[in-house]
Amino acid sequence: MRTIRVESSAATILLTEAPEPKVRDRQTGEIAKDAVSGEALMTIGVVYIEEGESSLIKVTVPESGVSEGLALGSPVSLPGLVARPWESVFNGQQRHGIAYRSAAVTPAAFPAGLGATA
Repeated sequence: MRTIRVESSAATILLTEAPEPKVRDRQTGEIAKDAVSGEALMTIGVVYIEEGESSLIKVTVPESGVSEGLALGSPVSLPGLVARPWESVFNGQQRHGIAYRSAAVTPAAFPAGLGATA
């Protein structure tokens, strides 16, 4: 499937769920790994805010791309953010969605004019 680069420089992205291992198989607890590097994958939850609209999304990040100093509710940067449409059949029902992946998740600053004031 096609991968679509997400231009996020004008967006505010806030961390809503701390990084946790991405589970490949819920029955066995197997952790998902990158198909190329074999590195363990993590998932984070963020709220993506742009032009007055917001979306809650889950983003997959390689374990080595998770920076120290991440705090819930704080702004983050997602370099190399891409979206990939997917579809599958589960229990005879067609399912589809968008999977998001980033090279890393790092602390960021609120854009000018946003954030807490003293």
